[in-house]
Amino acid sequence: MDIRFSLKTGAFLVLGALSLNAYSAEYEWKFQASETSGEPSFKIKQEWADKIETMTDGRVAIEVMPINAVVGPTETLQAVSAGILQGHMTDPSYFSGQNPAFGMLGNLVGAWQNPYDFLEYMKYAGGESLYNELVEPYGVHLISAATFPLESVPSTVEIKTIEDFKGLKIRAPQGMVYNIFERIGATPVNLPGSEVYTGLEKGVIDAADSTVLSNNDAQGLHQFAPYPLYPGFHSMPMIAVSINKQIWDSLPQDLQVTLKTAFDRMGYDLIARLKAQDLETLAKLEQDPDVHPYDLPPEERKKFRQAAEKEWQEWAGRNEMTQKIYDSATSFLRSRDLL
Repeated sequence: MDIRFSLKTGAFLVLGALSLNAYSAEYEWKFQASETSGEPSFKIKQEWADKIETMTDGRVAIEVMPINAVVGPTETLQAVSAGILQGHMTDPSYFSGQNPAFGMLGNLVGAWQNPYDFLEYMKYAGGESLYNELVEPYGVHLISAATFPLESVPSTVEIKTIEDFKGLKIRAPQGMVYNIFERIGATPVNLPGSEVYTGLEKGVIDAADSTVLSNNDAQGLHQFAPYPLYPGFHSMPMIAVSINKQIWDSLPQDLQVTLKTAFDRMGYDLIARLKAQDLETLAKLEQDPDVHPYDLPPEERKKFRQAAEKEWQEWAGRNEMTQKIYDSATSFLRSRDLL
């Protein structure tokens, strides 16, 4: 028999031979994600929340909720700060309206050759510290940065060089990616992601800044856009796994270390599993005579990155933090011969 004192009720509980997971967790949190509940990445996040409950022997229970479950995607920063949510797993670009530095760290368009370069920068070259310098004044603490594989570009026409983007009507959200596509001569069209399918079907757009290859295929985009660019080269949003700062500061060190370790591991797990899904999709598409995946050569990717850097320079001048991010990220990229 196990007798415990409940801090919540102020009473002694006689629990008998129950496992720890049968008790109320010491810490119960709600984290809102930026995906719908059906997306593979959302399910992976839920799996890791379950693993953390096991790793902490039931002390921490995290409920991962889909986009819009409690607040809109642009409102989670305030919700975590206010304690309406205890954490979120989301793209910081949603908060660019509050500070353009969120957009720069959230998705430095064109910067990253692959997601592992980004994770190396964030975890070992100062990126996570910079992000916490940015976000902690909002009452939020970054536990860990994660990301997705680079997004694909489904296209109705062949794209084999950066020159081929000239005059191309490409769906892109307002902001950095929109401006960079303009720089290389494309004609960006600001459509929500929910309208990419009909936009391609009806010829409103020729191509799209969309999601990863497997998700695009699952949505049926290659029926109308049979020239996907894969692997991607432009957009790779960060996932900021963050928690209310007061909660973080009050946690015992063992739980801080467990959470940091677990969410760091989630970042690599997410990339590997989504990449495997993309490669499976690629193998299928390569057997389809009507679909023609293409990988932009390294020299063309470098041209895009050089055009992108001009946009980064403009954003860098917006405030002290954007300049810090620009200096830090470009220094890292040059040290790896990526710029």
